[in-house]
Amino acid sequence: MSDPVETAELVAFTKTVDAKSLSRAAAELRVPRATVSRRLARLEERLGARLLRRTTRSLVLTDIGEVFYRQACIALEAVRLAEQSVRMTDDVVRGDLRVSVPPVMSVSFHAMLCEFATRYPELRVHVHTSNQLVDILRDGYDVALRASSQIQPGLIARTLFRDPMIAVASPAYLADRGEPQTHRDLRNHRCLLGFARGELPETHWPMVSGSKLHVDGAFFANDIALLCDAVLQGLGIALLPRGLVSSHLESGALVQVLADIIGAEMQIALVYPERTFLPPQVRAFIDAVAAWVKRELAESYQPSL
Repeated sequence: MSDPVETAELVAFTKTVDAKSLSRAAAELRVPRATVSRRLARLEERLGARLLRRTTRSLVLTDIGEVFYRQACIALEAVRLAEQSVRMTDDVVRGDLRVSVPPVMSVSFHAMLCEFATRYPELRVHVHTSNQLVDILRDGYDVALRASSQIQPGLIARTLFRDPMIAVASPAYLADRGEPQTHRDLRNHRCLLGFARGELPETHWPMVSGSKLHVDGAFFANDIALLCDAVLQGLGIALLPRGLVSSHLESGALVQVLADIIGAEMQIALVYPERTFLPPQVRAFIDAVAAWVKRELAESYQPSL
């Protein structure tokens, strides 16, 4: 039986993968490059498997290495939490909190984050904004705010609110192009689309029936606020959260189209890794965001809680 894998070897491996360079990994770990290389070689020898293919210019994970990397991240996270639990001898919220949020958030959300950081001065808060759907387990986030009905295995989701996605257009655009009566009419309209998972241009819209409809885009943006501005300027038809456009619907600046045909429910949730116990800083953040939703979004967006 081979010797058990050492934590230092796991750290060297995951850092190298994240940094995509032995030299950068060594710099982050503050050890010589040769030490990192030696730990990687020892790890592969223990496992009897090649985890990385190394060339003079790149590092590429093997198929086995990809599987092992994900499990190594989970193991190191468990070690971090175990150490953290031992150090918690009082009720003070401290340590690090790594949060991922979408870039389009309200001023009140920013105020809530600042208030949260002020309330817990011994807590180091790391806020990362991105349109992309980050891998919480791989990238080491404690919690993420996202709009998605698909939850990655190993994660728990706490739903904050649900909001219908509806197709809207400006009266001026409809006066010029005509109002679509069936989903087939969209072939003759300009569709304003977002990016799936924040990465690839969307190609389909959800239908009320539960199926998906292929649409050709005339304008693409991974910024939902930009899509809202574009539809207000009469560029075409967009699928947007009702909460975001409710004031424009009330003022008449936008009109809902194909109400019985196009649409789906968007779920806004906080997602975080499944753990035996929830770290105090994560629980405190979840409670703070949930309170903000009830206080702010329930009034301004009027979602279905």
